[in-house]
Amino acid sequence: MDNSPPPPSALNNFRILYLVTQLVGITIIILVSCWIGIHLNGLGWSSRPSIQFNWHPLLMSVGMIFLYGNSILIYRGFRYARKKPLKITHATIHGAAFIFTVVALVAVFDSHNLAKPNPIPNMYTLHSWVGLSAVILFSLQYVFGFGAYLFPGVREQLRASYMPVHVFFGVAGFVMAIAAALLGLLEKAIFSVPNYAALPPQAVLINTIGLLYIVYGGLVVFLVTERQYKRHPLPEDVMLLTHSGSVGSS
Repeated sequence: MDNSPPPPSALNNFRILYLVTQLVGITIIILVSCWIGIHLNGLGWSSRPSIQFNWHPLLMSVGMIFLYGNSILIYRGFRYARKKPLKITHATIHGAAFIFTVVALVAVFDSHNLAKPNPIPNMYTLHSWVGLSAVILFSLQYVFGFGAYLFPGVREQLRASYMPVHVFFGVAGFVMAIAAALLGLLEKAIFSVPNYAALPPQAVLINTIGLLYIVYGGLVVFLVTERQYKRHPLPEDVMLLTHSGSVGSS
């Protein structure tokens, strides 16, 4: 396997695509915020369950889309940083995404259970099934990843053998999150947009957000799977690995 660093042209392409990815992600959050503020009556909590739901698409877009994608890309986006701080940053971003996700789930369940005059059923749509599956996979990834790569005393051989599994299911969970977001947008549009077929402004905005989800997801997956963009170990990483291996074998 070729372990030589990528050519400068490849890194220039990576930097451009990485910047575009960040701009698309930020645009998604801005457009979701505009959608909520203009068309969905803003934000509220349990005293106003009809709009408490609005936290769900916003926080899921921030947590399970934007932060999740950035956590996946952290090693390639900051390739010249030392590996240990990158591990901690990776775990921290995942942790922040998890907190946003939990609050988003509380918001949607509250908005259903507290709806008046009758509660709205939970967990019957394809969106809810795919979304909850993505959250469960994301949570398991976080727990096992933390145990494998941040818990002291784990042998480097075990970490290396688990890495392909960690990478695959990390990307799989992110793709599931994108799919759940698209299903959620469609569900909300069908239930809430009058005359959706005529493409009123809210429908155009929802469809635009959906397309940007696809663009963002595609860019993240491409950047994290393209071999030329892989981060190569720094000399400090090799020294740390050798030191930790010698300590573990002593």
